[in-house]
Parts: sequence; C-alpha cells; structure tokens
Amino acid sequence: MNNIFCMKWGTKFPPLYVNVLAAMVRRHLQTPYRFVCFTDDGSGLDPSVEVRPLPEMQLSASLPERGWRKLTILGNNLGDDLNGSALFLDLDVLILDDLQPFFDVSGKFVIVQEWGFKDKIIGNSSVFRFEIGEHQDVLEHFINHGNEVRQQFRNEQAYLSHSINNKRMLTYWNEEWCRSFKRHCLQPFPLCHLIPPQKPENAKIVVFHGNPNPDIAIKGWIGHYGLRAAKPASWIAENWRE
Repeated sequence: MNNIFCMKWGTKFPPLYVNVLAAMVRRHLQTPYRFVCFTDDGSGLDPSVEVRPLPEMQLSASLPERGWRKLTILGNNLGDDLNGSALFLDLDVLILDDLQPFFDVSGKFVIVQEWGFKDKIIGNSSVFRFEIGEHQDVLEHFINHGNEVRQQFRNEQAYLSHSINNKRMLTYWNEEWCRSFKRHCLQPFPLCHLIPPQKPENAKIVVFHGNPNPDIAIKGWIGHYGLRAAKPASWIAENWRE
C-alpha cells in the first residue's frame, strides 16, 4: 500500500487545498494508496481524506514560518498502522501526470533538487519520498538543538537535505518530473503580461513556491512592481480542481 502524506496547520491554507490535492492524486494514481492529512483542524475535509492529528512540536510563535513543523512527519509516532514508503506533497502543488513513478524509482529518500542551488545540497521538500519512521534521529536532533540548527540552516528543507545526505541516503527526482511554476512556466518580463504561463513538457508536478498559489494563478496574477505576472492559463484550471 502506497502512502500519500500532506500537512495542514494554521490558517495559511483552507480545507479546499487538501480536497483538491486528494482529487488530483485520485486522478493520477491507479494503484491502491492511503491519503493521509496531518492537521490541527480537520473541519471541511473530504470524507475520503484520512485525518490524523498534527504531530506535536514546540515552536515559539515569534519564529518566522520556515516549515520546521514539517519535520514531525519523520517521527516514528505517526501510528502503528502506517508503514512503508510515503510520498509527501505540499498543499500548493499541481499534479499533471501519473504519480506511480514516484514510488517505483529506487532510493531510500528522494526529493526535488532545488532549482536555483544545483551546486549545493539543498532539496525542495514540496515533493519527497521517505520510509516511515526511519528518520526519527533527524527530528530529534532538531528538537534538541533547534537554535543551533536555525542558525546554520535557513529553513526546514535545507536542514533536512543535509541531514539525509549525511546518512548517505539523499537522491533526487528526475529533474523533468517536478518543475517550478515561477522558474519554468512564467514568461520573462515584459512577455509575462502578454503570454500565459507555459505548461512544462514531461512534468508530472508543478511546484508553486511563494506567490502566486494555484487558485490565484488560475485567475491571473501580477506581482510586486509588475516584474512578474501570470495571465490565466487553462491548463492550470483543468488540473487544479476537485
């Protein structure tokens, strides 16, 4: 049984994002799987979503949001009935094609290679696969040495990548599988105001990091100072839906 995990905490994403993600997985994964959302508020989620409590992590409310809470997905206390491989998906990804290859490819821990830092060990944790319960040590090190970790690493995905690499388990997806909306779909200025975002060839997932989010990109978006913009694109609307 394959596992699909996602997390929702706070108010950044409404329940619709989980429901749309579950619907996209349903359309693009034909083998049996469990879709599990770890959340502090399961209201509004589709009945098909398996809701689990958000694993606890003590973080100061004054800290900037850098995804640290996502590390709790590595713990060995997710539930005795959850085991094997899990594909973690951020709520703001757009699924375009078959997800089965993400389970079939070899590797103990597979993640997106961060597009702007290919000469460094930094993965993008919007899409990664891991073995459930095998990385409690990475979580515990952060819990016990959080201040030191935050001084050394800007965010959760940088710390995660280095930690898994130190265990000699880090591998990357085929670079065509996961593309960045901002880097690979948007046109450069000023063409971005004239030409809609282009659907990347051979991509299975498009990652929306920063602004805009998929539901905004569907309607059209203009960034600060107008240097980045996204005209409405039908291929986004066709895929980001329940």
